[in-house]
Amino acid sequence: MTPVIRHCLASPNYQCGSKPAENCLRPFCRLSSMADQNTRSTAERRGIKAGTQHWSQHVLNCLYPKPNAIFKLICFPWAGSGSTYFANWGKKINDLVEVHAVRFAGRESRIQEPVVNDIYQLADEIIYALLPVIRDKSFAFLGHSFGAYVAFVTALRLKEQHRLEPQHLFLSSITAPYSEHRPTVPELDKVSLEDFKQFLVLCGGTPNHITNDLDLLKENMALLKKDLNILKNFIYDKPSGAVLSCDLTCLTGSEDIEKDVEDWKIVTSGTFDVHILPGHHFYIMEPANENFIHNYIVKSLEFTLLSGF
Repeated sequence: MTPVIRHCLASPNYQCGSKPAENCLRPFCRLSSMADQNTRSTAERRGIKAGTQHWSQHVLNCLYPKPNAIFKLICFPWAGSGSTYFANWGKKINDLVEVHAVRFAGRESRIQEPVVNDIYQLADEIIYALLPVIRDKSFAFLGHSFGAYVAFVTALRLKEQHRLEPQHLFLSSITAPYSEHRPTVPELDKVSLEDFKQFLVLCGGTPNHITNDLDLLKENMALLKKDLNILKNFIYDKPSGAVLSCDLTCLTGSEDIEKDVEDWKIVTSGTFDVHILPGHHFYIMEPANENFIHNYIVKSLEFTLLSGF
């Protein structure tokens, strides 16, 4: 059984001076050191040096490069998903923004790589890929559902390890991890296909074209379970103060099961906003909503950049 590690960034004043990190008594720092080693090992097995441009292209999918873009938007997909949906935003969104979609292990060109079962290790893999990409541009994170938690933890780790923060954090269709309304993930190891389908339908976190097709669901069941187990193992206590300083926007559907997204407000000292758009958990895929989100992202990033002058 994988031990559950509680995040120790609940205090905004957290600092650690232990060198090396594995000497620190805090579980967070020991985990960071182990994740660092695991990420390098994963890259080395594939003949890729972690932290290089090659590793970035391996983990981040940028279908539409825009060398003259001012901003970079890093998108984190939902459980069981690949990177293609968000990568295609690069064609639709304003040319001021270059879109990179995270490609999680266990799918697409990373299908042979094992899926990690800890969200902090997952964030560290992403950070290695991010650093060469974001070093010279303003950047923002957007995550949907499962991807929103990964985006949040990646933002925390990026601040802790590299003193970098996204300009804006867009979190879609997700309850704050410390909320009493956060959906509970049951034990999934021995659940039947039909019971698994019922759980996915109830929580609304999987597109209908998968839950309505038993063959397709069976094909994706193992990967979905692995992603959901990451959620199950993720515990984050309510912080006593802001742990980020970037602007934060929560987006959700009017019929979504995710509730009380306003609870996210306390994690940042930056501005906070909520937008409720028509639709269910996958409201984000409706063309009108998608267009609104694209325009809102661009305007938000422009506003934040101009307010800095």
